[in-house]
Amino acid sequence: MRQHKRSGMESRSKLNIVRYLKRIGVDEGELNIDAQSLCLLQKAHLLNVPFENLDIHWKQPIVVDTGRSYKKIVEGKRGGFCYELNGLFNELLRCIGFRTRIVSARVYNGVDFGPEFDHAAIIATIGELEYLVDVGFGDFSAEPLRIVPDIEQHDREGVFVIRRGDFGTLEVLKNSDEGWRPQYSFTMLARDLSEFAEMCDFQQYSPDSHFKKGRMCSILTETGRKTVTDSKFLITENGARTESAVNSSEEFDRLLNDEFGIRQIQ
Repeated sequence: MRQHKRSGMESRSKLNIVRYLKRIGVDEGELNIDAQSLCLLQKAHLLNVPFENLDIHWKQPIVVDTGRSYKKIVEGKRGGFCYELNGLFNELLRCIGFRTRIVSARVYNGVDFGPEFDHAAIIATIGELEYLVDVGFGDFSAEPLRIVPDIEQHDREGVFVIRRGDFGTLEVLKNSDEGWRPQYSFTMLARDLSEFAEMCDFQQYSPDSHFKKGRMCSILTETGRKTVTDSKFLITENGARTESAVNSSEEFDRLLNDEFGIRQIQ
């Protein structure tokens, strides 16, 4: 990365960019403002920072604030959910020099799409192309998706397509054994991260939030993914899936520590 960009990054952000990049295993010298670097950054983030809802069950308030997310994710070597992960990653991309914006997405629940601000995603613009960037949706694409409707995009995590929805929305779908399954719908309108605060509170406090149903931690691996919940430990490796029972809270804590490097806050 060119040195003159570094000084600009540090002046615009409270983040220690070098430390953040070290957290996700990226050398800043590898980076340029191009699609290749964007892909590198997203995949590295997914491989090193888990998607998890632990603070909700540990009674630690989650606040939509990139400074707090930085302390948790980078300094504390934790993960988080979309408002934390994509909010912070968006800040990193901007500091590096990418043109980005946060957008609101509505998650598909199996019947319909959820409310506005249900999910925070990122759009990055490189030249004439725009990319859907997401490190906060759990089992999703490993690399950014080009926002080009009706083009199948092959990713190590599956085949995706973006289609036009109703009322000017776009929908991202993933191919599965049951056919094309919607993941979420989104608009291209730029949002401020603070606009997600109300839904962040819903996700962590409402009994209707699926994040309240149980603890979960999940991370991409070089050969698949590993996920621990209150009842199961799942490993996908080169397409093969293994599942073992989690029989106690102590076993959950052990797996959390051994597999994800996370210890419960006392």
